[in-house]
Amino acid sequence: MGPLTYYDIISPEWNYVIALIIGFFFGYILEASGFSSSRKLAGVFYGYDFAVIRVFITAVLVAIIGLLYMGYFGLIDYKVLFIHPTFMTSAIVGGIIMGFGFIMGGFCPGTSLTAVAIGKLDGWVFTGGLILGIFFFSLIFPFIEKWYYAGDMGHVKITDYYGISDGVFTFWFAVISVIIFVASSLIKRRVKPIRY
Repeated sequence: MGPLTYYDIISPEWNYVIALIIGFFFGYILEASGFSSSRKLAGVFYGYDFAVIRVFITAVLVAIIGLLYMGYFGLIDYKVLFIHPTFMTSAIVGGIIMGFGFIMGGFCPGTSLTAVAIGKLDGWVFTGGLILGIFFFSLIFPFIEKWYYAGDMGHVKITDYYGISDGVFTFWFAVISVIIFVASSLIKRRVKPIRY
């Protein structure tokens, strides 16, 4: 559990148990929120359902504020948090490819597994395509490796890149989140709802 283990708040032996419990509840919340429905997930692209955006923005906001306060009270040292390196070129291309896959299949990798867990055929098909895509990518990776690592920005955070404090970033993220919530509500009122 990262920094919590580092500070002996959680014993390293409990990592997998806690991860399993978190994973169970995460899957349950996804299913309870209706994220096993490809129509509900694709609805964000067609303007009739914004539950996906609202849930994920809320999750990110809670995580940001939680980390901010845990850092403030000395429960987390940001220096021991792992930040994935940013490869801008592959991130943009990969985001476009995943976006098209999301629109066509109605799932992202995590929600497709939620659909698989409750036996949905479209979830199985999407997950099968996901596995084939991973296999195909592993075959061609040696040929695109140089391109994949293009635009290397290192282990950079948004706050460091723009030179702003974590508190200022959290404040503006919260403001933008409220604007997105209001705008999505206005759009949803004008679009005919689709029954699942």
